[in-house]
Amino acid sequence: MKQKILVIGGNGFIGRNMVLRAISLGWDVTSLSLSGSGPKEVSCIAADITDLSGLSAALSHMQYHYVVNCGGYIDHTLFGCGGRKIMESHFDGLLNLVKALDRTALKSFVNIGSSDEYGNNPAPQREDCRESPISPYSMGKLASSHFLQMLHRTEGFPGVTLRLFLTYGPGQDVKRFIPQIIKGCLADTDFPVSLGEQLRDFCFIDDVVDAVFSVMSTKMAKGEVFNVGSGKSTSIKLLINNICSKVGKGNPQFGELPYRVGENMNLYADVQKIYDALGWVAKVSLNEGLERTISSYKEIFHD
Repeated sequence: MKQKILVIGGNGFIGRNMVLRAISLGWDVTSLSLSGSGPKEVSCIAADITDLSGLSAALSHMQYHYVVNCGGYIDHTLFGCGGRKIMESHFDGLLNLVKALDRTALKSFVNIGSSDEYGNNPAPQREDCRESPISPYSMGKLASSHFLQMLHRTEGFPGVTLRLFLTYGPGQDVKRFIPQIIKGCLADTDFPVSLGEQLRDFCFIDDVVDAVFSVMSTKMAKGEVFNVGSGKSTSIKLLINNICSKVGKGNPQFGELPYRVGENMNLYADVQKIYDALGWVAKVSLNEGLERTISSYKEIFHD
């Protein structure tokens, strides 16, 4: 019997890569997104996870072995400036998914969390520290993480949270950080950036997808939270200069952008837990990952 997987947000960067991996494995793949579009090999559903009635209708009479929730979007808007909608898109969306899904055949529900849940905790961040969200986005993600753990303890729900650090790679939205830097370098323009003193953990998309599939196939992962990152820190300034060097042009204006309010200057993962439990470790080096990513964007931006 084919494995059946439902990918929420299957048109997004991470979701699309999940869909493609599942197709390559010969799985029966369903992608749920607002547009309801996707590859011809995939069953596509158009639905909004914040609309329980519509979601329930879209998923009625459907059973899946695996569900990966890549729904929602990254937005660091403050609560007083519209942040409640961001919280709802993540937490309420998750509540609706759990309510609407038929659990009969469900083996694993993987929720994509965020390193932002740690807030200003000291690096390297560990899964057993008390989280300290600093935005409605990170609060929505954290509430989702705790809800799934509660549901596992009380109802045996096979939920697991992967807290992703900075994921990057070919096909990422051009408005995200690394694509923007690549675009500025390829155009050989002056572009504003912060001083770049932040330390961050960059993890290539292929490694992230590997982590998701590893978690889905491991029973002991249920009810747990795992960091997914390289486990290595790189300064934003070093990363930007590395991209400029690889592209061969570009003129970043360091210090022209302020740091984000409440931003953690040192955010990189302790990945011992996921290694001990699953044997997972990031395989693609930052150097290789950047080269592959830059090459893909050269085609998009017509260098």
